[in-house]
Amino acid sequence: MPVTTSELIDIVIDTTLDGASPQLKGVLGLPRGVGPWPGVVVVHEAFGVDIEMRKQVAHLASLGYLAVMPDLFSAGGIRRCLTATARALKAGQGRAFTDIQAARQLILDRNDSTGAVGIIGFCMGGGFALMAAGDGFEAASSNYGLMPVDLDAALHDACPVVASYGAKDPTLRGAAARLEETLTKHGIAHDVKEYPEASHVFMNEALSGPLWMRPLMRALNFGPDPDAAADAWARIDSFFRAHLTPQR
Repeated sequence: MPVTTSELIDIVIDTTLDGASPQLKGVLGLPRGVGPWPGVVVVHEAFGVDIEMRKQVAHLASLGYLAVMPDLFSAGGIRRCLTATARALKAGQGRAFTDIQAARQLILDRNDSTGAVGIIGFCMGGGFALMAAGDGFEAASSNYGLMPVDLDAALHDACPVVASYGAKDPTLRGAAARLEETLTKHGIAHDVKEYPEASHVFMNEALSGPLWMRPLMRALNFGPDPDAAADAWARIDSFFRAHLTPQR
């Protein structure tokens, strides 16, 4: 599956699922070359579908995955949707989860899909990846993902999980160890790694979000770590290739 370039396409995800966002928008990362390819649903950070998240979709497509990022803020933008989306994440149910399933179904319905679909998320999206890991996905990747309130309940029937955290992330201290312990307890195949010099959003190429928040992010040591990011991506790709086996 050697693919070195990809194409990003802004799409509308047409779905009949009850409770999905009307006119659900998304971004499709389409690999170059000949499929079929395994698919990955990409769940964005709390700042929505911005340039950094589009880069992550493009990177997955360049690795040879059909990557679809649903815009969880389609029903009104970040100001109107962020609070409801955060509530859905905490509750483990709601429109955001339906939108994620709509993106998964889009991949399954495509002729160039192998029928195997994983999920990957970043920050808030990483929390959704953990919460949705038992909802029909073959593998999940959480990157500095928010931890479910009841981690044990969220992961008791999860698919295999690969996760990456930064030891210098003040918002998620101890998260990697907790996740490792819980996945081991439930006998779930996993690869959890904490990078000693990395902090939050270390897989992005630049800080995102409102400009007024950037000084605070820098004070919290948020930001890129290219070496840790490269290692995390290598682990994710290897893990997905091992677990996203063709279903057709």
